[in-house]
Amino acid sequence: MATDIVAQLADSLAQTGVEEGELSYKGQGRKLNDAQSAEEMVKEIQDFEGLQALRLEGNTVGVEAAQAIAKALETKSEFKRCYWSDMFTGRLRSEIPPALNSLGDALMLAGARLTVLDLSDNAFGPDGVRGIEKLLKSTACYTLQELRLNNCGMGIGGGKILAASLIQCHKKSSADSAPLSLKVFVAGRNRLENDGATALAQAFQLMGSLEEVHMPQNGINHAGVTALATAMQHNTGLRILNLNDNTFTEKGAIAMAQALKHLRSIQVINFGDCLVRPAGAIAIAETVSEGLPILKELNLSFGEITEEAALAVAQAVKDKAQLEKLDLNGNCLGDDGCKALKDTMEGMNMGELLGSLSDDEGEPEDDDEDEDEDEDDDDEEVDDEEVEEEEEEEEEEESSGNKPSTPASAPRPPDVSSFLSFPSPDKLLKLGAKRALLIEQQVDVSDATKTAEAFLKIASVYKEENYDVKSAVLDSIDGLLRKAFSTPSFHGYSFVSSLLVLLGLLKSEDKVKPVTVVPGHLHALEHVVRQDYFPKENVAVLEAFMSRNNKALESCGNARNSLQSALQRVRSES
Repeated sequence: MATDIVAQLADSLAQTGVEEGELSYKGQGRKLNDAQSAEEMVKEIQDFEGLQALRLEGNTVGVEAAQAIAKALETKSEFKRCYWSDMFTGRLRSEIPPALNSLGDALMLAGARLTVLDLSDNAFGPDGVRGIEKLLKSTACYTLQELRLNNCGMGIGGGKILAASLIQCHKKSSADSAPLSLKVFVAGRNRLENDGATALAQAFQLMGSLEEVHMPQNGINHAGVTALATAMQHNTGLRILNLNDNTFTEKGAIAMAQALKHLRSIQVINFGDCLVRPAGAIAIAETVSEGLPILKELNLSFGEITEEAALAVAQAVKDKAQLEKLDLNGNCLGDDGCKALKDTMEGMNMGELLGSLSDDEGEPEDDDEDEDEDEDDDDEEVDDEEVEEEEEEEEEEESSGNKPSTPASAPRPPDVSSFLSFPSPDKLLKLGAKRALLIEQQVDVSDATKTAEAFLKIASVYKEENYDVKSAVLDSIDGLLRKAFSTPSFHGYSFVSSLLVLLGLLKSEDKVKPVTVVPGHLHALEHVVRQDYFPKENVAVLEAFMSRNNKALESCGNARNSLQSALQRVRSES
């Protein structure tokens, strides 16, 4: 009989989710407005020997009630876990910070060492984060392993306060030889945006201990995603990365693909509804195929991915023995693409792992893009005419001796700005032997887009048949890119992404006007990919885009073929 009772009690505890040393009021809907209404709970907390966890989810706690509960917690030195989500329903936002301050002060006074702090679904905004700021910086959080702040409306301001608190906690705990080693971070639906995400990325990079990161629906664009990608590289034990419903675009997706190369413990990747686009999907596929041995789930749904990119992703998971699900729903495959994807997965005996494709949006429309390209071509022709006119005017001035600012007998001084504004072979040669150094000094190599623009301008004057011009171009490009790739803040994947956009091979969210592609661009790029400074992980992305049929490359057949051959050789050698 006693055994049966014990068994029933164990089952009951398991069903209610009560853990050792835990007191739970979860989902009881209590309205604790003042000290009197909290009397029963306060007494139970006081009488609970060895209290380690308190569940207050699904109740509503006012300032006075929180102060009474806090008083009862002041003696609970073994306290570890705060399950305090959804406990301020119906409260004024101004009530929440003092309530949280009271509870936090009590835990610090008790000498608690927290492992879990869950304040999700409280919608307390930046002021609520200030209510836990002191707690997060205290010794009580040196041992924190799980921080859950889902759906709290923190905003950018709250994200920055949270990041600063975590950084301070890590600094202080490290000084005590017990550095903060947070394992789980949850902060979905908080409107963190780029600035909030970037601030938190600094904290993540510093800790380097994360195993799960959940930050869906935060309005983060490629700048914030890139910052997070850099931080994730330092968290090599990461198992779950959920950034669903943020806007990666190609830049963010390529950055994240590079970060994933460092994460061999990753099991779940959720980049659904992140607009990774074909280039991003191909970059991610490359990373998946080369590593991620224990990957279980990959979600790239609703990302404007086309058939070619989807098939690359499918091929990438071929040898993933632990894979449980591949989600490519809601993309732009079309009926034929969906069939090809299903056939590919079934051909690898993985058909049952492919999620539904019922929401596929069909093949992308090319009409608008073609019109944009035509308009860009027209604009580019006008620009070319303007360049020719300016060069003719300069030649006329030189031949007639009209140089008001320079004596006729003196040579015209090198002008890098003039060359970069209106490139010509003659101008490049006139910069002299120090042209590479002069160009390096003129270009901000910490900016990937500006570096890509400068590369294309230099490469545009390349002449295969003119040795002097060819050498000047390649020397200048080597100097510029060697410096760029050796600059710590320079991101190679951002450079490649900008390059593809400027060449018109990749559609940009920023409405960038592409240049007119000339053979010199591709010849120079062929040279660059062979150099030791160029990251070999970017070769596959370039190769994928050069293999596509694209109007921008039609006039550069031989140069394109030569570049493709070089890319294949470099990839096979690496």
